[in-house]
Amino acid sequence: MIARAGAVGVTQMLVTGSALASTRGAIALARTRPRLLFATAGVHPHHATELTPERHSELLELARQPEVVAVGECGLDYFRNFSPPAQQQRAFHAQLQLAAQIGKPVFLHQRDAHADFLAILREHASQWRGVAHCFTGSAEELSAYLELGLAIGITGWICDERRGAHLAALMPRIPAQRLLLETDGPYLLPRDLKPKPAARRNEPAYLPHIAAAVARARGESMPVLAAASTAATRALFQLPEA
Repeated sequence: MIARAGAVGVTQMLVTGSALASTRGAIALARTRPRLLFATAGVHPHHATELTPERHSELLELARQPEVVAVGECGLDYFRNFSPPAQQQRAFHAQLQLAAQIGKPVFLHQRDAHADFLAILREHASQWRGVAHCFTGSAEELSAYLELGLAIGITGWICDERRGAHLAALMPRIPAQRLLLETDGPYLLPRDLKPKPAARRNEPAYLPHIAAAVARARGESMPVLAAASTAATRALFQLPEA
């Protein structure tokens, strides 16, 4: 399971579905902690081949569950291409249609596929309610996603001086009501953690470290950032009070 949290000191978390099996697991876990854990229902582009027309109704049923607050993680990933691009695109189209059908936001993944990703989003709607999860892109990509109405999810990538240093300059461009903080656990352990954990497993407990990096980049205090990102997360996913 991949757990993501929305703000410093958070007591509510999203457990992300990245395939049909992990979506079922995410929903089951969410049911053990009502109003604290929530799930997404989706098929990551790595697993796009499993979303056949015959299994679409299965995903639709899962996405309609009350514990599910978003459709995804869905999108395109041409960096790994674990599923062929054509099948990734078909699965992405299907999940965007599903999200529109049931009226839930989208939880989006994109890597090395910006042009096709943007074109498909625009094909389905001029505006989207959802989040560009784990944003690591350029100023141009950021502007495009903001124009589409998307929230922007920032992870520990911003703490990586090799790959994420460019993100600091982009942080002030994100409106407070559209900025979400994520762990992307168990992946993307912040590289600059000191002392470094013995294990490389990323956990929601490290979210304050990510928040501190984002707050510095925005010239804000931690309490201001925490309050804004919590409000943005709850508004996007329509979360109840914990």
